[in-house]
Formats: sequence, structure tokens, C-alpha cells
Amino acid sequence: MGLVYAQDLAFRVRGCNLVAACDLNPAFETSARELGVSSWYADYRDLINDKNVDAVAVITSTSSHCEIVVEAARAGKAIFCEKPLSISLEEANNVQEVVAETGVFFHMAFMRRFDPGYRAAKEKIDQGVIGKPVLFKASSRDPFRPSLEYLDPKHSGGILIDMGIHDIDLARWLMGEVKTVYSTGGVLAYPEVNEVGDIDNAVVSLEFENGALGIIDLSRSGVYGYDIRGEILGTKGTLKIGYLRETPLLVMNKEGVTHDTVPYFMERFERAYVDQLQDFIDRLQKGLPPSITCEDGVADLKVAHAATLSYKEKRVVNLSQ
Repeated sequence: MGLVYAQDLAFRVRGCNLVAACDLNPAFETSARELGVSSWYADYRDLINDKNVDAVAVITSTSSHCEIVVEAARAGKAIFCEKPLSISLEEANNVQEVVAETGVFFHMAFMRRFDPGYRAAKEKIDQGVIGKPVLFKASSRDPFRPSLEYLDPKHSGGILIDMGIHDIDLARWLMGEVKTVYSTGGVLAYPEVNEVGDIDNAVVSLEFENGALGIIDLSRSGVYGYDIRGEILGTKGTLKIGYLRETPLLVMNKEGVTHDTVPYFMERFERAYVDQLQDFIDRLQKGLPPSITCEDGVADLKVAHAATLSYKEKRVVNLSQ
């Protein structure tokens, strides 16, 4: 993902220059040099202290976000941080305090907010096209299991934090703040996921502070393709967001009617990844506040932690707790 972001910043985002890169793996230096990067670092602290660097994009394992973001903020750098903000709520609160204390520009990365479908849905809701939103539904299904190293909750936080936080952020953005959460889940497709203490399928039920309801289903075993869709039911209509057929083509023969599916997340959200970086740069240069804040990152993580706690303790969790 770091390489993907670097390519976008080097070639597809206006108003910025990619001047430095850092990775623990020295093999990526060649790729960085090919993108025109003049400075390569093995230690992120050296990159942060580079006087030619005005802003940093933190595209690292979730468990390292707090340490890197805090150092970047204290160095006065503008910060773009991949989701989730952290694994630990304590660390997330620490980041929020340091960002507020230093006053640095901080943008939380949730690229789905920049997807044309979700953006259009937000506009329709704000315009009252579907009346009062009363039910939020979301599906996130990966076509295959990521590596066990990635799935390890010590690195990712687990499926409800790592994967579910995208849908949680959309739920808060489109519907309002969450009041209660109830989660169920299990290891239903890949027995080896038990080895790292995570689950591969989950369902999250939400109650919003305004009384509306929500449901999120998450799966690592959507073997037919990358399936990301949403639906908002309102008192005057319904919005359906997303698609499964990648190529606008139906094959019809005596065996039946078939079509392809979205391969994976870069095909589905390629434009959104670029647009969120462009938004970061544009707002930074114009002196505007970030469109997705550190506070959003903390609030989303609280809901994800509540969902995780609900699954573990088999009970409804109230966010006020």
C-alpha cells in the first residue's frame, strides 16, 4: 500500500512533490528511486526530520501509527494517516491530544468517503431526497483470506477493527453517531484463522443515537469477487450503492447468463484513493480544515472496539460506557 500511495503522489496528485520515502524493507528503495524520490530512509525518524518534507503519509501497520504520527506532529508536519488510527483506544486518544496540542493538519484516511457512489449518496441524504434515513445496510466481503500475519489482531486489530471500521465510518458519516452495538461472528471458512485469534465472518447490529438502525456483514470468504455495497432506507425512498459486475458485459448462452466480478480493492476504489490524497493536498494548501479528522478516527475506533467487545462478551455494548 505504501508503494501504491507513493505512485499516486508522484504521478497522479496535483500540487505536491514526492521527495522522500521510508521502509523497513530495503528492497523498496529501488522502487522509490524509480518514482523520482531523492531521499531514502530506513528509519522513519530521519524522514520526519528531513527539512525538505512538509507533509507525511503514514502507510504502515496499524500498530505503529501512534508512534509515527506523534513524532510527525511534534515535528510540525502535516499528516495523512491510513485507517485505523490505532489498535488501542488509549493510543488513539494520545494521538488526538498531540494533534490538538500541536495544531498540525491531520487527515484521517477513509477512501470510501471519496468513492463517487458514496459521495452521491451523502449528497442525496443531505438534500432530503429519501426523507429521513431509518436503516443502514453494508456488506464488505473479501474474495480471499489475507495472510495470517496480516490477520493477527496484534498487527491489524482484528476483522471488526481492521475491516469493519470502513463500514463503521460510513455509518457514522451517512447516519449519525452510534448508540449501541451488538456483534456476532466466528471462524466459519478458514480454520487456520483460529491460530491468530481472529474470526473470518461477522455481523454487526447498530442502533444510532437518532433511533435509526444499521447492520454490517463482514466476510473474508466472498470467493466470487470483491463485494462492497451499501443501502440506506429512508422514509421517502432508498439508495443502493456499489456494484459487483466489473465489466459492463453479460455473456448469454445455453449454459446461462454470466458476468465478471470486481477483482479486489484497487480496482473498486482506485479513483477514491487518488481523490482522498488530492483532497488532503488541496485543503492543506488552501488553509481549509481536513474533511476527515482525528476525532473521526477516534470515534470510529470506539465503535469498532465496542463491536469487538460485544462479540467477545456476547452482549449489547452501549457507546456511552
